[in-house]
Amino acid sequence: MTDLGLPIIPPRRSLDLGSGLSFGAGHHFTVEPGIDLWDLARNATAPISVIKQVTKRCDFDCSFCSEIFQLPDPSLEQLEIMRNNLKGTRRIFLSGGEPLMRKDFGDIVDMYADEGFILAVPTNATHGLQHAKRIAGKIAFANIGLEGPRGITNRVRGDYDKVMPGVRALQDAGIPISLSAVVYRSTLGALPFTVQIADVLNAGKVKLIMPLRKGNALKLDENEFITDGEAADAFSRLTELRTTYQWNPAIRLTTWTEENEGHMIVVEPTGKTNAWPVYNAKDLFEPIGNLLEEPIQEIWKRYRFKENHFRKYLGASIRTAAHAGGGSA
Repeated sequence: MTDLGLPIIPPRRSLDLGSGLSFGAGHHFTVEPGIDLWDLARNATAPISVIKQVTKRCDFDCSFCSEIFQLPDPSLEQLEIMRNNLKGTRRIFLSGGEPLMRKDFGDIVDMYADEGFILAVPTNATHGLQHAKRIAGKIAFANIGLEGPRGITNRVRGDYDKVMPGVRALQDAGIPISLSAVVYRSTLGALPFTVQIADVLNAGKVKLIMPLRKGNALKLDENEFITDGEAADAFSRLTELRTTYQWNPAIRLTTWTEENEGHMIVVEPTGKTNAWPVYNAKDLFEPIGNLLEEPIQEIWKRYRFKENHFRKYLGASIRTAAHAGGGSA
C-alpha cells in the first residue's frame, strides 16, 4: 500500500502475440499499422477472443440483462474438456452470469491459466473479497460492471455499495481492472462521472455498450435506446472531456451495427457455442457448434462472422480513444 492508502497496481506491459498482434495497456488487442484485418481473419484457425460462461447464476437483476434463462453450472470435468478444446484461442473471458458466485472459481482460473490463455473476468465484484487473492497474478484483468455514480448504478445494475468493496479487494490483490457500462439515454449525463471513477481507480479502459433487445432489456422504455448518431455525439464529448481533464483510461464504445453483427463467440454452460449478437436469430444467438464435442478450430470453420470478429476486437469497427500510456487500434 502507498502512503495514500491506494493499491499498488503492476505496470501495464504489452504482450506480443505474433502476426502483428499484441495485447496490452488498455486491456485490449492492438495491431501493427498496415496489416490487413481481413487477411488476419481469413488465415486464422481460431478466434482471438471467446466468452466462456461458467455459470448463468447472478446476484443482481440488471435492467439490461440478456442472460435471464438459467442452466446448470458445468462441472470441472466439463470445463476441462472445453478448456482443451479452446487451445489456439488467445483470450478467454471466464464469464457468467456472475462467475465469482462459483465457490470453485479459483480452481477454474487455475485450470485455464495453466494453458497460457490470456484470462479476463467480467464481474460485478460483489464476491471479489472471496476470490481476489486466489486469482491474483493469473488473470490479465477484471472487467467491472459499473454505470457510474451510486444512484445510476443502483437503478440500472445493482448495489453500488456491494460492488465497490469487491473492487477494492481485487485491486488490493494487485489485479488490474477495467470498467464496463451499458448506456441508456437516461444515463448519458453520467458518462463523464463513469470515466472519472475509472481514472481514480487506475482502470485500463472504460467499455461502453448499448443494451441489446433480449431478456430484461425487452422491458425497457423505447426512449432508453439511443441512436448510433447519439452514441457518436456522446463519445465525441467524452473524448473532449478526456483531453481537458487528462483522464488516463482508454475509452471504447460499441454500437450494434452491421459491422459488429455476430462478432462475439459465446460458449454457454452446456458447451453450446454461438455467434452473438445475430440480429435475426432467436435470442440473438446463432448456434455454430458445441465445445464439449469438438475443438474450436472446427467450430471456427463454420463461423461466418470472422471479419467482424477481428475488426471489432482490433478496434476497427468501434469508436476508440487510446489509453494515455499506450496505443489503441
